[in-house]
Amino acid sequence: QVQLVESGGGLVQAGGSLRLSCAASGRTFSNYAMGWFRQAPGKEREFVVAISRSGQNTNYLDSVKGRFTISRDNARNMVYLQMNSLKPEDTAVYYCVAGRSAYNTNGPGYDYWGQGTQVTVSS
Repeated sequence: QVQLVESGGGLVQAGGSLRLSCAASGRTFSNYAMGWFRQAPGKEREFVVAISRSGQNTNYLDSVKGRFTISRDNARNMVYLQMNSLKPEDTAVYYCVAGRSAYNTNGPGYDYWGQGTQVTVSS
């Protein structure tokens, strides 16, 4: 089992920034690709970004490229999502996930999920 706990969500104005953190515990963190999904009210869950086990490879949703940056610290069992130039359409609950491949953009491909953290971007 892997336990994931997100933090860092909140309310920000459009154009602002937030940094989400995800603390992992349980099985060896470096064995897992890590990522973030999001779900807005009334919408389907959406892949946002993932990072490979080593941190060398990343995979981004097109609409967040150039604005969001994922990183991981395998020594601290942490993954981060730096979100800049936020837009109202980024408003959602963001979920930290752990799985086998950073190139998997489907939810079932990730074995472990956090409880989510709310990000609200006001216009």
